[in-house]
Amino acid sequence: MKMMKQRTDRLFRLEFQTQVGMLLREFLAQNDISKTTLTAIKYGGGQILVNDEVRNVRHVLQPGDRITVQFPPEQMSEGLKPEYGKLSILYEDEAILLLDKPAGQSTIPSRNHPTGTLANFVCGKFEKDGVLSTAHMVTRLDTDTSGVICAAKNRHIHHLLSKQMNQQLFQRSYTAFAEGASIPAFMTIEQPIGRKEGSIIERTVRQDGQYAKTDVKLLGSYVNNAYPFSVVNLTLHTGRTHQIRVHMQWAGHPLVGDDLYGAVNHTFPRQALHCSSISFLHPLTKERMKFESALPDDMQRFLQDSELIQL
Repeated sequence: MKMMKQRTDRLFRLEFQTQVGMLLREFLAQNDISKTTLTAIKYGGGQILVNDEVRNVRHVLQPGDRITVQFPPEQMSEGLKPEYGKLSILYEDEAILLLDKPAGQSTIPSRNHPTGTLANFVCGKFEKDGVLSTAHMVTRLDTDTSGVICAAKNRHIHHLLSKQMNQQLFQRSYTAFAEGASIPAFMTIEQPIGRKEGSIIERTVRQDGQYAKTDVKLLGSYVNNAYPFSVVNLTLHTGRTHQIRVHMQWAGHPLVGDDLYGAVNHTFPRQALHCSSISFLHPLTKERMKFESALPDDMQRFLQDSELIQL
C-alpha cells in the first residue's frame, strides 16, 4: 500500500507498508524507486527509514513494517532561475501541478527565451511555497501552442509519469485548425520524424527519423476570409518535436497560421494548436485523472468569424 504523507518541512516523502518479508532493496524496486533515485537519496541528503529507523537497502523487512522514503532536496536546474509571474493552475497536490499555458509563453528557457518561461514561474512558485525541488516539466508545448501542461514536483514523480508515457498510459488530446476542407473523417498518420537538414529547429518526415503516430479526427469544416479550414481533434501516441505540425504538413493540411510548416492562411497570428486535455494515472494513487482546457479566446474568435460548410 502506498500513501502520500503530509509534509511539514517541504521535503517530499513517500510512505509504504509491506505485507511480506523481503530485502528492502527488492521492495523499493517493486515500488518503482530506481537505482538513480537511491543514489540521489544516499548522497544527496535523503533517508530510507523502516519503522522510523534509518536502514540500508540490505535490511530484511518483516510483514507489517512501515517504510518511509525521504527524498533529498533538489538543486535548481542549470540555466533555470526562479521568477514570479502568473500561473493558471488547473490542479495541484503534493506530487503534481497541472497548468493552462497561454500562447506566446515558452515552456522552458532557451537561447531565444531565457526568461519568462513557464518553468521559471514554476520554480518561483516552488521557492515561494518552500518546495525544495526544481521544475520537472513532464509535458511541453511550443511557444505559440496553448493548453494543458503537466509538471512534477519531484524527479521520482517525473520518472513515474515518463514511464506511463512509454506504456501509452499518458494520453494527450489537441484541437487544431488545419488548412483545407477535404480532411477524412478519421485518419492515422504513422510517419517517422527527424530534423530537417540545414535547420536546428524545423523537423520533417524522413525514413531515418523516429517513429511517430498521430490520430486525426475531423470535427467540422469552415471557411474564413475565403480560406477553407477544418477543425480537428488529434491524439498523440508518441511525443516527437513538432509532431502534429509535421504530420499535418505531410498530410497536405498544415495548421492555420503555421508559417514554419507551409501554411497559406496567414490571417491567424500563430499555429492554431491547443492542447485541450491530458489524462493519466495519478503516480501515487493510480486514480485515472483527466484535465481539460477550453479553447483560447483567439481560436474561439476565429471560429466565430467563420462559416460552417461541412459537418
